[in-house]
Amino acid sequence: MTAVGIYFNNIWLALSSIAIGMRITISHLFVKNVTTQYPDFKLKMPERARNRLYVNIDDCIGCDQCSMACPVDCITIETIKSTPDQDLGTTSTGQKKRLHVPVFDIDIAKCCYCGLCVPPCPTDCIVMTDVYEFSEFDRQNLIYNFSVMTSQDIEQARVKLKKAEEEAAAKKAASAAAAKAAAPPPAEKPAGPPQSQPPSTPTPDSSGQPGKS
Repeated sequence: MTAVGIYFNNIWLALSSIAIGMRITISHLFVKNVTTQYPDFKLKMPERARNRLYVNIDDCIGCDQCSMACPVDCITIETIKSTPDQDLGTTSTGQKKRLHVPVFDIDIAKCCYCGLCVPPCPTDCIVMTDVYEFSEFDRQNLIYNFSVMTSQDIEQARVKLKKAEEEAAAKKAASAAAAKAAAPPPAEKPAGPPQSQPPSTPTPDSSGQPGKS
């Protein structure tokens, strides 16, 4: 192809490309607009959408299953054992609560929205919601605290647990001491026959004669 032919061929390709693009653009001028004017109008999220996490702390038993399942360690849980005289109630599924949960934090800035924390929960207290509007200027505001225990409640629970552990340890020590005192003394071994001593060998004196032993 000559240089003139290449020149006009390039012009044709350029004009045809523009025509194809404009054909698609112009065709949209005659169809109904499907653009959603967010945030004035919002699309409905699908039923299984995975967005912000929510925890119903009243149903949490502090088992730590969700935290162990999290691949990015965005869930932090701390628990305190309850004492025998405390009744923490039951969950909505009928499970008895035996642990205080002073800390249940989720750093949603780390969350990868995988949903792996939801299935292990035995009480279904942690779920992924369809809420996706939670942007913040401060990252600290993305750490959600779900525990409802106050600092005073936490301190009382720890003091009560420490006292109960000390009483249990003292009771265990007293029981061990009583059992030791009630045990019969060990039987003495019978004395054996007296051992015969070998006869002494006389030692020679300076003259070479055996002396008296």
